[in-house]
Amino acid sequence: MATQTAVELETIGPATLSANLHVAPPPRKSLEPQIGSSSAGPRAENRSTSILSKTQAAIVIIQLMGLTLFSSFSNGVVVIGLPAIANTLQLEEGLLVWPNSVFYLTAGSCLLMAGSVADVAGTKRVNLIGSFLSAVFTVGCGLARTGGQLIAFRALQGVTNAIIVPSSISIVSRSIEDGRPRNMGFACLGLAAPIGFSLGLVLGGVLVDSTGWQPGFYLAGAASFALFLIGIWALPRDRQSGAGRSIWKRLASEIDWVGAIVASTGLATLSYVFATLSADINNIRQASNIALLVICAASIPAFIGWMRYQVKHNRTALIPNSLWRSHVFTSSCIMVLLSTAVTNCMEQYCSLFFQEVQRNSALGASLRILPSLIAGALANLSAGLFVNRVPVMWAVFVSSGLSAVGTLLMALIRPEWPYWYDAFFAQILAPLSCDILFTIGLLVISDVFPSHMQALGGAVFNTCAQLGTAIGLTVTSVISASVTNSSSYADKASPNALLVGYRAVFWAMFACMLLVCLVCVFGLRRIGVIGVKRD
Repeated sequence: MATQTAVELETIGPATLSANLHVAPPPRKSLEPQIGSSSAGPRAENRSTSILSKTQAAIVIIQLMGLTLFSSFSNGVVVIGLPAIANTLQLEEGLLVWPNSVFYLTAGSCLLMAGSVADVAGTKRVNLIGSFLSAVFTVGCGLARTGGQLIAFRALQGVTNAIIVPSSISIVSRSIEDGRPRNMGFACLGLAAPIGFSLGLVLGGVLVDSTGWQPGFYLAGAASFALFLIGIWALPRDRQSGAGRSIWKRLASEIDWVGAIVASTGLATLSYVFATLSADINNIRQASNIALLVICAASIPAFIGWMRYQVKHNRTALIPNSLWRSHVFTSSCIMVLLSTAVTNCMEQYCSLFFQEVQRNSALGASLRILPSLIAGALANLSAGLFVNRVPVMWAVFVSSGLSAVGTLLMALIRPEWPYWYDAFFAQILAPLSCDILFTIGLLVISDVFPSHMQALGGAVFNTCAQLGTAIGLTVTSVISASVTNSSSYADKASPNALLVGYRAVFWAMFACMLLVCLVCVFGLRRIGVIGVKRD
């Protein structure tokens, strides 16, 4: 392109935030904070960052990508090996959903707190702690001898994922040269998840049928420990800051602990209730779930009020309320939430369609879903290469429109149709929006949040994605069950009855993707190109 319009996103301080998004009249290659923007508290100090060489940057990106890849690999092993795991550990019917759900519950609940700690304690230190514990708890999953032990280790795996993700985003944002290198860094973090999950599905299926499900966890744990050792040498050093104060004093004074606890409590209770409802919608009648929903509902005004109090008294606020007035930031979070929900639900309900309606094996269903994961990885890579050349609104709008077509194809599918006639193209198109939004969203977040709050920014972004997964799986479970139960088929477990429910879910996902397109036009219409190289 002969000319490029660079978007200038104002950064926030711990207590204040300018809500407006500006497009610089002349093309601008710098996304530094506005002159005169205010900030408060010790965290607002200027902290210079050293940019890594191309070789160092490549090693760091590979190391961080590997941590995400093998974390996602474990999730793939759990999904494909769940029947064998349940048989080996004698998992009760009511606990079948928990080896998978508990990971996302703890990960989503701890992201904001882990991001805040990483910004203060140092991203390398926090990342190394997370990678070491990830190796330990992953091996623990393989050594589990009861269902309770496995669920506990999977919960701890989720916590380590929450520790690793924000610190990884911060390292890429602060240490990798802006422009294409940083764009590719974010893209690699994004494509690691679908690649790892697909490897977990395929290799996990092979291991389950041969040696058992445990070696899958041993492999992931050993790889995570090797990446931990590489990280000790490769990751950039944490810069000394805080005027010589100890880390413990800085953790006590520079983090909004009350806000983090309130937010984490609300997210944890909501995620738990959603997980139980996705297993059985009738669980909503349980007194414990009703109480948790009340706690979750109360945490929302409590969090908003606390943020207002902190800003009013010029203190550190976890996520200032004024941040949500930025159309770009808010619309990015909404789109990521909806797109992530659709992508994860597509994987689940396509797998159910292939197995329960078309009567394919678990491995056969995994192979049919594999093109979706590959397409998602390629979409992430393409976004990293070309995001600085294509207007953001058009990139998101077109990819979301194509994903909508993918969900529409599954809504119209017939069981007797060959895979290559409809389902194959649906698998390719469905993940495009989510994976392109991941790279673009991280670039937006990295420019909205100041340098010393990059881990928290990444935590906010990934919390929206985790929340989208929880909401999506619960809502689609309710839709599928209610439509199937109200169908005219006597046998509600028959393929035809199940297809009616699945088809309703695909139509709901189609509507969600149309909503993403509308939000894109409204929220991103005033920005041009992001991810350009700064002077």
